[in-house]
Amino acid sequence: MSLTIYGIPASRAVRPLWAATELGVDFQHVKLAYQGGATRTPEFLAINPNGHVPAVVDARPEGDVVVWESMACALYIARHHGPADGVSITPATPREDAEALRWSFWAMTETEADALTVLMHRMAMPAERRKPELADAAERRLGAPLRVIEQHLQQQQDAGQAHLAAARFTVADLCVASVLNWARPSRALMTAHPLTHDWILRCMARPAYVQLREFD
Repeated sequence: MSLTIYGIPASRAVRPLWAATELGVDFQHVKLAYQGGATRTPEFLAINPNGHVPAVVDARPEGDVVVWESMACALYIARHHGPADGVSITPATPREDAEALRWSFWAMTETEADALTVLMHRMAMPAERRKPELADAAERRLGAPLRVIEQHLQQQQDAGQAHLAAARFTVADLCVASVLNWARPSRALMTAHPLTHDWILRCMARPAYVQLREFD
């Protein structure tokens, strides 16, 4: 077993955990929470000096490969532990690889902060700590990028492809859905972008994602 993944599903570590589970890769799961100082020990800081999960350590014959940043971890696992056979989540063509890269970076730069704000202030935080005005502002900002992905999904549908990069579910869908799922508490956004909403639900219903609940 060469792969070790640090983190818990209730964090951004869900991305590499999901990728490895989709691929059926054997891995060691170190259930390291992001709270309570567990990521600030000398042992973990030697792996990720930023003190954040996830982190992935891939013990390879030429030496350990260490990856941090959740999107990088998921993309690395798909590229180096999955077959590029047009069946798995691994990109099988340059176009699929490009789609995985561009949409993953897009999700981080265009949507993640606001999607997390929606999640926290619409659902996750205790009611007395929520600030609806922050969620309102985040939802307004998310309107523009969600129109972008809605248009892309329509183009994909018109081409007979049900996912971001291909007809099948790939790591591109995994990375982006893991972010946009945080915006689902906004009924207004989901109603205004029905293709995106349906696509998120289909991604979240995948057996590999459901299986992650057993990892906590």
